Amino acid sequence: MTLLRDHDLTAAFDRAAPAYDRLTAANPGHHAGLRRSARRLRLPEQGAGLRLLDLGCGTGASTRVLLEAAPRAHVTAVDASAGMLRRALAKPWPENVRFRHLTVEELAAGRAGEPYDAVFAAYLLRNVTDPDTVLTAVRALLRPGGRLAVHEYSLSGSPLHRALWTAVCRTVIVPAGTLTGDRDLYRHLWRSVLAFDSAPAFAARLARAGFSDVRTLPVAGWQTGVVHTFLAESGHRSGREDGR
Repeated sequence: MTLLRDHDLTAAFDRAAPAYDRLTAANPGHHAGLRRSARRLRLPEQGAGLRLLDLGCGTGASTRVLLEAAPRAHVTAVDASAGMLRRALAKPWPENVRFRHLTVEELAAGRAGEPYDAVFAAYLLRNVTDPDTVLTAVRALLRPGGRLAVHEYSLSGSPLHRALWTAVCRTVIVPAGTLTGDRDLYRHLWRSVLAFDSAPAFAARLARAGFSDVRTLPVAGWQTGVVHTFLAESGHRSGREDGR
């Protein structure tokens, strides 16, 4: 199967948006894993005075956990899929959250005002055509010493975890997506994870993009070895702040 990219992938997310929350809710540990990755940013004082960016916000699940971790921060949530954003906007949000229909490249090209203190990117980098260009853009959006948390399907490199992922996709994920009429998107999910960087390779990619203090942390439950949190700093200055 050829992976979905750019317009085709965005269109697939648009079509899948009505059923997306139901399917992710059926995934044991999906929301708990997102919540843990957001907490690992270790944002001080409940985010008071901070500007946060949620890249690839989808229907708002990642935005919600970011708010739980930093309820006093100003959060900008962006996504390239209009269908996913409509689902997000239909939910109640406080005044310190805003949604924008943009790709990360468009956001970086048109950025104005102060840089962001932290960026949270869940299930994004695996789906972009050029992750190196996107990481360069993300780094440019961060203030000196700004923090990045990437929550992503990135296999450990063990054949066991690769086999586990394929088994789960064949028996659960793709059949569930087929029932909702979104088989192509969930086959893309399966194949895109197999094609994407292993966790060590993605950590190395972050370092090559100029990020510093890169760390890789596991996600609990059945997703151990399949999903990881990647933590890093913008690399514009030296120094370390613990994000564990």
